[in-house]
Amino acid sequence: MTAPLAIAHVTPYAWEDTDHPVNRHVAAVTDQLAARGHRVLVVAPSRDGARVRADRKLVRTDTAALLPAPGDAPRAIAIGELLPEVSAGRRRAAVPVDITRAIEQLNDHLALDVCHVHEPFAPSVSSAALRHSRALNAGTFHAPSERLVSTQLARRVVELIFGRLDARLAGYEATARLMDRFFPASYQVLNPGTAVPPPGPTRIGPARIVFVDREERAALRAFIRGLRRLDPESSWEATVVSARGLSSSTPLRADLKAKVRVVAPDDGGTAAAVRDADVVVCASEGARPAPDVVLAALGAGAIPLAAEIPVYEEVLAQGELGLLFTPREPDLLAAQLDRLVGDSALRNRLRAAADPLRADVLPFTRVTDRLEGVYEELVSRRHGDRTNPAARKRVGERPRIDVDLHMHTDHSGDCATPVEVLLATARDQGIGAIAVTDHNEVSGALDAAEKAKDYGVKVIVAEEVKTKDQGEVIGLFITEKIPRGMTLQETIAEIKRQGGLVYVPHPFDRMHAVPDYEHLLDVVDDIDLIEVYNPRVAIGAFNEEAQRFAEKYRIPAAAGSDSHVAAGLGTVRNRMPDFDGPEEFLAALSYNEITTKPGTLLYVQALKFLETKATPPAARRARKARRVKRATRNG
Repeated sequence: MTAPLAIAHVTPYAWEDTDHPVNRHVAAVTDQLAARGHRVLVVAPSRDGARVRADRKLVRTDTAALLPAPGDAPRAIAIGELLPEVSAGRRRAAVPVDITRAIEQLNDHLALDVCHVHEPFAPSVSSAALRHSRALNAGTFHAPSERLVSTQLARRVVELIFGRLDARLAGYEATARLMDRFFPASYQVLNPGTAVPPPGPTRIGPARIVFVDREERAALRAFIRGLRRLDPESSWEATVVSARGLSSSTPLRADLKAKVRVVAPDDGGTAAAVRDADVVVCASEGARPAPDVVLAALGAGAIPLAAEIPVYEEVLAQGELGLLFTPREPDLLAAQLDRLVGDSALRNRLRAAADPLRADVLPFTRVTDRLEGVYEELVSRRHGDRTNPAARKRVGERPRIDVDLHMHTDHSGDCATPVEVLLATARDQGIGAIAVTDHNEVSGALDAAEKAKDYGVKVIVAEEVKTKDQGEVIGLFITEKIPRGMTLQETIAEIKRQGGLVYVPHPFDRMHAVPDYEHLLDVVDDIDLIEVYNPRVAIGAFNEEAQRFAEKYRIPAAAGSDSHVAAGLGTVRNRMPDFDGPEEFLAALSYNEITTKPGTLLYVQALKFLETKATPPAARRARKARRVKRATRNG
């Protein structure tokens, strides 16, 4: 990386759960990121009420101090108490308001470069952090089950929240396919790492079989059934690592009790459980897979024996790095176990096949290298200062004028305002410059530019162009009509060909035709300015989202009234130095102050309806003639 970044990693799991695979991943990569000079903050829920209260006080009183200095160890803050389960296996309750407020305050006061959320399914701390983030957002989907993904309520809302992700990462190819099936997008596969201890002494004695009880309960039952089919006289011993222990549905025969022990997880977690194993069994049927256990086995030099479900097949390279068996087939599980127990040469061959992974792929250094590459790509999309220094100095000495960058005349099919009335109203409102942005038409802007001197108003010739299927985009300072129906990229190319500037209007207003988030990311380098406030946007959160997008990519922010009636002019203004041409306009934007006049939406929308839909064509023509005559006379 060219410079240290301020990075927050957000996990939805209680930070005390140090053996949770997501928390292990977050702890490992944040340690390495901090060691590389980045300022790293871990945000997580907690079960420790006292810690939550102390950390929340810091958020309220000294938010900026939460980020550690470059080179310091990561800092973890408890943003709230662990969200309670409605009941075992069911959805969580909504994120408490106090957690949401604390996350909002963090994002408002922390100057983060990257907010990296993990498993941001709703409702969760990760989902809330993504919703309020003002940074570049990366999201990792580790190994969610199909049940979790498919049962996300309010699917459209979840899609909108996921839409704030600037980079979507998947822990496995199987995860990427699953996510793409329910939430279509581009997912970059970034396999997780695992602890790789140094090689130990050659294992001697009976083959040691380990089962870590992290999958659904049916997996443990399948494992015990497989053990019952093994010859108890052969050279093996088994350990079940489980906080729950065995149930009445998984009893052991008397002759197996001496060969199978059940132990609770220790402080070393999964890595300690598999450290001395020869064989590690994972028997999930897919409801709750634990691919991290398979990875831990590979890292420790043990041989995984796993069910044939996609994520396990992927990790084991379709059986090249371990053995597979058909789920719900205890005879096959037992047969594969018997092969591994009785054939040390097979174990050695499989162990040797995984040696390159232990050296180059599994260590967390490799994961952190890839993550830094993701962050570097995100940061590289941010705009630098594109203004001409001489032009910036020149306009900085000029008087400020009010500018409205989005409005329509009767050259648009949904507007009845004559050009002369628009110019007269702009003059009377004290607006110094306007951009006339008729829908798919430039004639109104050209007409306004010809008459502008008569009214003392500067006119930017512009057009709001409807693309093929990616929303609308405005070309400022153009000279010719741009046809509708081209792709977003083709429309932008035509604006640039004419020497114009690319202005994205109401970018996240779902009630308008807008490009989706990913389409904007495709062209973010070509955007010259973005509309962060439009008074005709009915839901304020859409304007806020536009503001966040402009901030994170450092795109100049602007605003426009989007007026379809003359009375709408002045509802929002850009206060900026006077300018001449696109170069000076961009320079003047660096001084821009946006002022708004909310509360007029219903009024101007009603006027628009009365002037268009509710007025017969003949009456509209007569009204236009009267208004033009009056505006011309007053001018």
